[in-house]
Amino acid sequence: MPFQQITVTEFQELLKDQSIHIIDIRDPASYSDGHIENALNINQDNIEQFIQDSDLDKPLVVCCYHGNSSQGAAEFMNQRGFKTTYSLVGGFEEYRNQVS
Repeated sequence: MPFQQITVTEFQELLKDQSIHIIDIRDPASYSDGHIENALNINQDNIEQFIQDSDLDKPLVVCCYHGNSSQGAAEFMNQRGFKTTYSLVGGFEEYRNQVS
């Protein structure tokens, strides 16, 4: 099944219901300035290790700046074996606007 789009509201509901992986693909400085709780900053240097260490049956939510780059990353992670992958609509900016 290809990746799906998930809104911030749907994401928050998903967090309540089950254990999930959250990855943030923004640059390290942006991640350091603020990120979703429990999100891991993933890049080319650590992505393979993350995939090896992850439970591929757990849903995976990918976050970027505005929800564009995360779509390709979610598709990639789906192809690498994650059964359920989501791209966060609006990215971290939308998350920050709705949650803070």
